[in-house]
Amino acid sequence: MNFRLVCKLLSIVCLLIGVTMVFSLPWAWPVLGRRTAETFETFEQAGFFGLIVSIAASLMCGALLWRFGKSAKGDLYRKEAMAVVGLSWMVATLLGALPFLLSGTSHKLSVRIFESHEFAPQVYGRLVDPVSKEEFQLLQILLKVGARGLSEEQLIAAYQSPEVLDVFADLQANEPWDEVLIGPGEDDSQRLDRRNNHRVRPVRMNIADALFESQSGFSTTGATVIADLEDPVLVPHCILFWRSSTHFLGGLGIIVLFVVLLGQGSAGKTLMRNEMPGPTKEGSHSRMQHTAWLFAGIYCGLTVILAAILFVLGMNFFDAMCHAFGTMATGGFSTYNTSLGHFAQEDVSRGAIIEYVVVLFMILAGTNFTLLYFLMVRRPDRLLADVEWRFYMAIIFVASFLVIGFGLAYNDFRGGEEEMAWHTELLYAIRYGLFQVVSILTTTGYGTHDFDQWNSFGRGVLFLLMFVGGSAGSTAGGMKIIRHILFHKILYLQLEKSFHPTVVRPLRLGGKPMEDPDLQHNILIYFSMVLVIFVLSWMLILTIEPDATWGSGPAHIEHKLIDTATSIAATLNNIGPGLGIVGATQNYAHFSWWTKLLFTWLMMLGRLEIFAILVLFMPSFWRSR
Repeated sequence: MNFRLVCKLLSIVCLLIGVTMVFSLPWAWPVLGRRTAETFETFEQAGFFGLIVSIAASLMCGALLWRFGKSAKGDLYRKEAMAVVGLSWMVATLLGALPFLLSGTSHKLSVRIFESHEFAPQVYGRLVDPVSKEEFQLLQILLKVGARGLSEEQLIAAYQSPEVLDVFADLQANEPWDEVLIGPGEDDSQRLDRRNNHRVRPVRMNIADALFESQSGFSTTGATVIADLEDPVLVPHCILFWRSSTHFLGGLGIIVLFVVLLGQGSAGKTLMRNEMPGPTKEGSHSRMQHTAWLFAGIYCGLTVILAAILFVLGMNFFDAMCHAFGTMATGGFSTYNTSLGHFAQEDVSRGAIIEYVVVLFMILAGTNFTLLYFLMVRRPDRLLADVEWRFYMAIIFVASFLVIGFGLAYNDFRGGEEEMAWHTELLYAIRYGLFQVVSILTTTGYGTHDFDQWNSFGRGVLFLLMFVGGSAGSTAGGMKIIRHILFHKILYLQLEKSFHPTVVRPLRLGGKPMEDPDLQHNILIYFSMVLVIFVLSWMLILTIEPDATWGSGPAHIEHKLIDTATSIAATLNNIGPGLGIVGATQNYAHFSWWTKLLFTWLMMLGRLEIFAILVLFMPSFWRSR
């Protein structure tokens, strides 16, 4: 193993991270950082200096690695290439977590309540004694408004009685409520507009939270531990922009590594297979290097085009850039708590147009970029002739048809209305059903509707789509459609061989035989690895995650089995949202420290096709050739 050469290339990753952070700094000023309908006018000092220190740390790390590896000689072989890919994602995750930690970003409130006062609430994740009805109503009001809190007049109006002040004082006088309930004038470290408010103390992100959020961005998973994205005191705009920038780097990052590494012996071809699995990725090193640059150009070009369209449709520049990053990287980080559905809440017609535009670009992002190139040079025949793309579109059509049909039968799209015109309900069904199917299939994870409230069949379809993914050679994660096609062909050949053992048929794709003799073996190994990792992770989380994560009553805990399964599927396949506790309107904030670290590892495994990470834990991998 040529360690000096590996360190030299890792220094480039550190430099790239540090330089990218610079572009988040301007958003600390309100003239750029203000979002739609926001009046926050304060310079974000904590976020700005958190980024400054993170940039310095990234550049220093890069300088140290460069100094150690600058004298490296020799070619980059297969082992070094795999080490660079795996270690670069680990380094990026560590450096990407620094802005969240150093800026003091908060990810949730310290109090959590459930359906009624009969269930014991939680303080800092620990169950405490049940509260009275009056105290429960008070907590409901305070939690609804978030860390901003309410003034004395606002609190009385919300509670509809001045007795609420006595209820607040009585509850605050008891442990542990004295630690988490803040009265007027008790905390001068906050902004002037909330110092005299009654509020609940927020919780800052710890190391596990920051690593989770960083890896979720770079792996383009889009899962989050941040409960309130819309409070600029809890999450500064400049940190939000960095959060979305990790999506842009994650979607482009491996391709950039290809550009650096291609032409280096067999390493370039090895990396190309890791990123774009399938039988049609052979070619000369120079040709693959040209293809990598081409992919990067298409990716950046589509991101700019989408950002411009979203800006024209009414988003401000901040929202347009962040959502363009999340869409083309198939990541799903939004700047609002209700994800992309926020814009429909402001303007239904404009929101619907934005959603359909994003659906189109999610489909493009989940398509093999080689086919997009042929489409650009007016060769649509190559697109239509591609077996994987036809399956990709067929899955979107069939899954959408099923979700829409069953959703209409179970009234999933009425939004609580008793009666709705059939054509209006149909339009809502098409809009919401299509969006969620494309969002899950392409592993983007944006939400416009609470699909966790859909019928069981519709949720089951979305759960199955989590194990499909987009096309090879796209920014989409997941297991990739090409693998599913080949897997089913392999099963058919093995079934035929069981009653015709002497018949030898080659594995074909699109009518052409596959030349790689190890392809069948590799596909079966990959599916087996995914199954083993899924089952082991599932059993581990069921064991280590406390029942209190789901609540204090049996009705909550009974969902643990399904929720853990979907959370693993959502992180391992880079989806983001799952079902239940990690559903479309929920997040991963309430999981324990160790579970978040496991999710972080699963997201990295899913993004790098499993093997590039697992080999790093084999001692024989690091020995000399």
